Amino acid sequence: MINSASKNEIESPSLELTPLIDIVFIVIVFLLITANAPLLKLPVNIPEVIQSSKADLAEPKSMVVSIHKLSPVWGIDHQTYESWDEFERSLLKTLEPDLSVSIATDKAASADNLVKVMSLLNLQQMKDVQIVMNPRK
Repeated sequence: MINSASKNEIESPSLELTPLIDIVFIVIVFLLITANAPLLKLPVNIPEVIQSSKADLAEPKSMVVSIHKLSPVWGIDHQTYESWDEFERSLLKTLEPDLSVSIATDKAASADNLVKVMSLLNLQQMKDVQIVMNPRK
């Protein structure tokens, strides 16, 4: 015979609350621990505005070195030099660490002369050196 089950004997599905309670307690503990954590602060010192002097506002020092095909081959600003030794001595006297040097060379001038000037400036550890060029037409 088949036993028929009565309505009272049918098991109703139930939820397991133990894992849910465990997760809720973990979240509560996490929130309690992090809520009391001190905020990390990094002090920043912002400099005050100081009136800059006129020397700071002055234009940076610059110098033009020129290389020509014909004699006089060398030039510093508007002064020309016949020999490399004379030019080198004068250039070394005028070089300063914060000086901006522009090299202007004649299109037909020797590339060796340009390389000599650039290597001399490199030996003096000049940081601001430009080669002035005309665009092709």
